[in-house]
Amino acid sequence: MPPLTCSRLTTCSIAAVIVQMVGVSLFMLGFFPVKPTLSGVSGPESFRPPDHEIYNLTTPPHPPPHLKSVYQELSEIPPSFDRLILMVIDGLPAEFVLGKDGQPPSKALMDAMSYTQSLLKNGMAIGYHAKAAPPTVTMPRLKAMVSGAIGGFLDVAFNFNTQALLDDNLLGQFFSIGWKMVMLGDETWLKLFPGLFTRHDGVSSFYVKDTVQVDQNVSRHLGYELNRDDWDLLILHYLGLDHVGHIGGRNSVLMTPKLMEMDEVVKMIHLNTIVPQDNIKRQTLLVVVSDHGMTDNGNHGGSSYEETDSLVLFIGPTKYASDYASATHNTAYQVDIAPTLALLFGVPIPKNNVGVLIAEIFTSLTDDQQLRALELNSWQLLRLLEAQLPGLSCRSFNSDGFSDDQGLGISKCSGSMDEMFCCLYRNAKLLHSSWKLKTVSSSPVAAYHDFLKAASEWLSHRATDKPVNLLAYGVAAMILSCVILFTLIFCLCKEVDLREKQLFSDKNRTQGWHLHETFTLGVTLFLVISMGSSSMVEEEQYIWHFMTSTLYLLLFRNMIQSFPAGTLRSSVSAIKGQNKKNYFQMCSLFMLLVSGRILRGWHQGGVNWTNLPDISKWLEQAGSDYIKLIHLGAGLLLISLSLFGISLLKSKRNFILVVQLAFSIPGLLVLQHIMKYQDSTSTASSYGATLLAQTIYVILGIMTTGTVIASPWFMPVWISETCSSCNFYFSTSVSIDGQNKSLLIGLRDSVYLIGWAYLYFWCLLQMLLQQPINSMPILLLLMQILASMLYSSNGRTHKQWVEVAAIYYLGMAGHFSLGNSNTLATIDVAGAYIGLSSHSTLLSGILMFIITYASPMLALLSMVMYISLKDPSYFVIPQNADYGYLLKMMIGCPCLVPLCLNSVLLTAYTVVLLLMRNHLFVWSVFSPKYLYVCATTVCVYVGVFVVAVTGFYTCLVFAMRRKRQDPFSNEMGKSLIGE
Repeated sequence: MPPLTCSRLTTCSIAAVIVQMVGVSLFMLGFFPVKPTLSGVSGPESFRPPDHEIYNLTTPPHPPPHLKSVYQELSEIPPSFDRLILMVIDGLPAEFVLGKDGQPPSKALMDAMSYTQSLLKNGMAIGYHAKAAPPTVTMPRLKAMVSGAIGGFLDVAFNFNTQALLDDNLLGQFFSIGWKMVMLGDETWLKLFPGLFTRHDGVSSFYVKDTVQVDQNVSRHLGYELNRDDWDLLILHYLGLDHVGHIGGRNSVLMTPKLMEMDEVVKMIHLNTIVPQDNIKRQTLLVVVSDHGMTDNGNHGGSSYEETDSLVLFIGPTKYASDYASATHNTAYQVDIAPTLALLFGVPIPKNNVGVLIAEIFTSLTDDQQLRALELNSWQLLRLLEAQLPGLSCRSFNSDGFSDDQGLGISKCSGSMDEMFCCLYRNAKLLHSSWKLKTVSSSPVAAYHDFLKAASEWLSHRATDKPVNLLAYGVAAMILSCVILFTLIFCLCKEVDLREKQLFSDKNRTQGWHLHETFTLGVTLFLVISMGSSSMVEEEQYIWHFMTSTLYLLLFRNMIQSFPAGTLRSSVSAIKGQNKKNYFQMCSLFMLLVSGRILRGWHQGGVNWTNLPDISKWLEQAGSDYIKLIHLGAGLLLISLSLFGISLLKSKRNFILVVQLAFSIPGLLVLQHIMKYQDSTSTASSYGATLLAQTIYVILGIMTTGTVIASPWFMPVWISETCSSCNFYFSTSVSIDGQNKSLLIGLRDSVYLIGWAYLYFWCLLQMLLQQPINSMPILLLLMQILASMLYSSNGRTHKQWVEVAAIYYLGMAGHFSLGNSNTLATIDVAGAYIGLSSHSTLLSGILMFIITYASPMLALLSMVMYISLKDPSYFVIPQNADYGYLLKMMIGCPCLVPLCLNSVLLTAYTVVLLLMRNHLFVWSVFSPKYLYVCATTVCVYVGVFVVAVTGFYTCLVFAMRRKRQDPFSNEMGKSLIGE
């Protein structure tokens, strides 16, 4: 095998990353396709049986007034209402209005929505717990309500860039019969249905810091619109309650006032449009819905009960229920709204609807009309079944089942899926025909519901066909990428081992495999095995905490065993002697383990045990003043620790003082932001807070970029060993010539300063963006990583790949210590708008990524400082070598090890997801986890890129400077530039 040069290592690594990116893209295109839909829109043919010949004919277009009369004539159901007000309260959990588990809401919630509760008690309103399908974000849920179709899982990504809805939907049907529509609120409606609204006033749904103006912008038009008679559909989409949840959770102090505000809107609409309509011709229906619920911390996107528990509330002039229990203890699906409204207003059910009409809303109709509604819903679902199952044909279906006692040929259905659906449909059709002929007294309602329920469930959960070629190519590309990366790391480690044999005596080298090395690989293996369990995916944080703690306990054990006999009994004298380093490293490990235990108890992450007590809940109960005090303390400790770390540099003191001053300015500004704005949900979105946050972003960016660029130019090339930072760790067992040693010291000091700049920049940014409760975990994560690097800095304590893997594991464990999980609901949306005066998909997406991957990115950025603290014996340039060799030894392992570990986990979970494609929890558990794995891959790419570019730039500058001062190093400088 040819030698692994720096250029060959770089080329192969980039090639492996590109192959991996192609593989992930191919797999995602194959596994997450856009769900297939029937083209076109429902028309007059929808009022005929599927086997009717008109179904295969094209009907000429009708003008809106005529089409409306055609629909009324064909449907045989008179429209129950003339106008519709659809009020969407974004993020409102149904249990806030209807209670939970048969129990009414708490007294505080009932008092907050007193008028709505009075309507439910009087039977003038009927409510439903309408289960929403994941992902529980706004755009796909609105699509489900107006089309009755369940979109693809990747709609969670399209939610941030909404496109026009081209599928058949209620608004398109209303528009075709000449309805005039008005929309006030979330601008998502305008993006989904461009050009359909006569009047509109949209607001951005993503700027979650605004809880007041976003709703006032809707209500200021309400009185004017209610007094007008030129609209048929009025959509009101209130966003404030969802924003309150994002900022403060379900129990926010702003939640009760917001519920009272929504109750006043319901009262205003009811008194102005529904109560007085007995004396007017037009009948109005008010439907209050929510697109999704929210978790206790106010987030959503996952599949938990709290997130999928959305509300549907029908309020009309007639009485729907006899008592409070029958008005509130009802369940439905969110997709059931579409067929219900279509049949109430006399338009065809959207073509791709999978919902079932809500029967209680049709009690004012005659029995014939109610059965006709069920029949139309059955025909629509049967057409969809025939499109999804090409072999399904119920026209000549003969069941071999046995008949009932009346001899009608009603069968007990069994057999294949095709036979089951045809049998259920045939039973309903026979009973309906017999009921019309008065030959039976039993109603066919139950038979219709059996067919509708079976068809709806199958259509809702049916897995779309996945192109096998794309999936196979994607998995193959990822496996190839793994092979390339592991080949590179194997060759690099082999070269390092060979270099150690040349430099060090056998007694100072570790021989063979040790327990901690085997365990380091075992962590990845155990994670791969656990991915096949949905419960382990939901509670992955336990694996990372346990594995990381165990690994460092093994290292702690090795450290104790490394002490010579008798030194533990005379620790004081030993500290003053040759074992000073060992005891210092032992203290570092002890601090790391204690910090890890605190982080483990800070948040009860995952899904199933979030209700258990933890440190964050205890602090929240203690009050915001204590949280603010901890936030300020963590910020001060971070600034002090960073300034102290930089002060260890002894060379170029004036330059170091300038850097320290530059570091202090954004730190003080962050502390000012904490004191003035961080504890107040009402002022966090003020102009002053936004301007201050923007100022911090600019100064932090300039300070970090300036330090990275200037450090290699200002640090001296030729310096004495006494001027080095952390000289305590510079000793080596091999002799290094003076020029190489001074070069290594200067290069290492420059990298050390840049490493501190990265860590300080990232941690200070997290102090600004993270929830205040996470300020102390950020500081503890930094201390853990520093302790791990100090432990690894003592020469050849362990193999370098073990040390890098251990830091990477710390970053992944810290990811869950900050409250993250594998559900989309734990993504912190509120922090993504700090410093933004308006919504920007790109900027808010970047901030959201920064908040979510705070810990893994911190671990990756720390690799720069890790390089500077390593024993310089690793980086000694052999005779006739070049700076490319130095660069390879510096950044080889810190870049390749994270790429390899992430590549294994990505490839393994891709295979797991492929095997679990028909699993019950494929969309609620495994698919969200895969999105996190892909996002983690992006995080690793970015972190490794920063480390590699930093190492290359620093070596390049020192090579250029040395070439100017030492003409004998000309060839070495050229070699690096050529690399």
